[in-house]
Parts: sequence; C-alpha cells; structure tokens
Amino acid sequence: MRAIAARLHGARDIRIDEFDLPPIKDDEMLVKVVSDSICMSTYKMAILGTDHKRVHADVADHPAICGHEFAGDIVEVGAKYADKYHPGQKFTIQPAINYKGSMDSPGYSYEFCGGDTTYCILPQEIFTQDCFLPYDGDAYFEASLAEPMSCNIGAFHAAYHTQMGVYTHQMGIREGGKLCLNAAAGPMGLGGLTYALHCDRRPALVTVADINQERLDRAAELFPPAEVKEECGIDLHFVNTGKVDDPVATLREITGGTGYDDVFCYAPVAAVVTQSSLILGRDGCLNFFAGPTDKQFQAPVNFYEVHYGSTHFMGTTGGNTADELESLRMTEEHRLDPAVMVTHVGGLYAAPETTLNLPKIPGGKKLIYTHIDMPLIALEDLRSKAGEDARYGALADIVDAHKGLWCAEAEKYLLANWESID
Repeated sequence: MRAIAARLHGARDIRIDEFDLPPIKDDEMLVKVVSDSICMSTYKMAILGTDHKRVHADVADHPAICGHEFAGDIVEVGAKYADKYHPGQKFTIQPAINYKGSMDSPGYSYEFCGGDTTYCILPQEIFTQDCFLPYDGDAYFEASLAEPMSCNIGAFHAAYHTQMGVYTHQMGIREGGKLCLNAAAGPMGLGGLTYALHCDRRPALVTVADINQERLDRAAELFPPAEVKEECGIDLHFVNTGKVDDPVATLREITGGTGYDDVFCYAPVAAVVTQSSLILGRDGCLNFFAGPTDKQFQAPVNFYEVHYGSTHFMGTTGGNTADELESLRMTEEHRLDPAVMVTHVGGLYAAPETTLNLPKIPGGKKLIYTHIDMPLIALEDLRSKAGEDARYGALADIVDAHKGLWCAEAEKYLLANWESID
C-alpha cells in the first residue's frame, strides 16, 4: 500500500514523504486515516526531535509519522483479529499504549504508524494493550478528538479530596462543588467545560477565567450561562482576569469567599499557577494541566495553606483507555460536543507547517483531513474565500448553521467535494 505522510526526520524537520507500507503481519492492521487533530504535544516533539522522550534515536534513518489524535476506517485485518474486526469499521486509538513500560507511542515513535498519513499500520501492541477503539459515532473528527477530550476526563477523575483524620482519598472533582477552569477559554479549556457540564460528578458552580476577551465572548456564545443554569442547574461565570484589579479576590468572591474545591490550570505560566493556588478553598485540589517545555519551570505557592488548609497539587498528562472510551460513549450519546475545540481545518500538506508553527496560530484545535489537498483555514474565514471558490461558501453556510462549529455535515461535505491526494 502506498502512503503519503507528514514524518519527523529530526528537530524542526517534518517532511511530506511518499513511501510503501510493508505487508501487515497476522497481528497487525492496515487502516485508512481520515482525520487527525494536531496536538501541542506533537509540536513539542517536532521542536525537540530526538531530545523528546518518545522519539527514537534513529529517527533520521527511520522517520516517524506525526500525529496521534486520529480516526479512520479499517482496510485489512491480520489473521489473528479477523474474527473480531472487519474492513470498513470506524476506529480510533488510545496512543498512550505503555507497552512493557515503554514510552513508544503512535505519532512519535513509529515509522509506519501515526495520524498525519493517508494509510498506516497499527502494530500488535495496540491490540495487546486494548488500545484499539471501534467507534460508531457520526463523524471521524469526533473520534479524533476523543483523545484530547480524554485528557480532560482523566484529569477530572484524578482530582481528589480528603477528610480530616481519614487517610483515604475521595477520587474525582467534588460533586456539587465549586470548580474554576483557569486560563481556560482555549480548546482544551472548552473541552474541560463541556465535560464539567455533562459529567456524572457535576459541580454546582463553574468559573472560566482567561485574559482573552474574544475567547471568553466566544465561550459565552457557545455556553450561555442562563441556558446552562436552566439545562444543567449549574451557575456558570466567565471572568477576564486581565481586566480586574485583584484577580484572586474577584475569583474568590464568586464562591462567596470560600474558594474553589477544584481548580484546573490550563497555562504553564508561573503567575497563573500562583493565582490558581490562591483561589483554592479548604481541601482544594489544583491540577496543573498544561505541560511546560521548560524543565526548570517553577512557581510560588502558599505552603501555609498546604499544611493548615489541606490544599494539594497534582498534574496529569493524557488520559487512559477508560477515559477515551468514556469520551467516545458520551459523544455517541450526544452528551459531549468536542466540536467546541475545533477552529481550523486543512489537508495533509498543511500538517508540517501547522505543527511547527502551532503556538503562533491563534484559535483552538487544528483538524487535518489526510486525504484532501486544502490549505489550513480558520472556520471564521471560510466565507472570505467563497468568491474564489464556491465550496468554501457552502462550508461556511453549514458551519454558520451550527453556531460556527465544525460538524458531521461539514465533514461529509468536505470529504465529498475536495480533491483527493491519493
């Protein structure tokens, strides 16, 4: 099978390669990738090259296919799994396979397995680790976003609380409690918000804080507080902490002065980490969600409250298979809408430049459709290209009809009307 892929050859060196995939083994699977969502972790991998823990030392000789948030269709099943799976079946994967203690992962470590490609081979460890996930939902992009959504789900599950004199942790965010998502008007923060509003341990109050008013306004359009209160029974607040004199006092005032039971920090910025720690209430749990690239990253926190107020700090990276299955299930049931994370779409040839410049491109998730030739474009800019190409106008009409969100209808139109690179 001939494949076209964006592959890492070294630090800051991603190339579009065309190559032949080897025949699959009995315990492998040939798949057609349809969509891949570009993750900030892929940017970090691309910048660091072999200094990244998941990138193999001989990547220059055996380049790694980029991308790990992918979904597609089964093309050919090895004999070992022929009675369990079948061609044409939709799928996604859990990329954190943790095979025999290794950090190898699709999208970082494999020459023939990753998301930014037309076709790839799923190795046997994905199946032995139960990381192959069939999907029955409406759209491929929703399955692609199950992995980043699972990062939020895992973080919500990993939160914990204590009871004085009892040495057993109560796992999960506090049900009926007070939750703050700080620096959270971006894609991952909105993913956390949609999960918070629909999960089984719903808080009573949620505050979304950020310093970008445009992002906050967009979030408020997608999640109108009055509608959230009526439908979910949750008090939702949006706060621009860059426009108030005392952000800590403002955020604590929303809680009635008690502070928050759970705080998620979505930015690796020292001042934001400190701010997040200062708004915790008694027994408050702070999840430092955003992974820094600086190995010496530090921030001041109040250890008086750690001792006397039982505040505590933790960090999570990624989710596990159960988290991703929960994301897929909730999406199939239309309880989650991962489309709130997507702001750009494009074809495979846009993947290298998009990955290497990801922090400089505003907005949320960048969604790559690997079989089409299309430059990366923001959803809000689709209309501007309608004059030169009517297809963009049709896409804009579909997106506008869905509150400016990407959707299954838009995906189907794109796949049916754009040129294939195969």
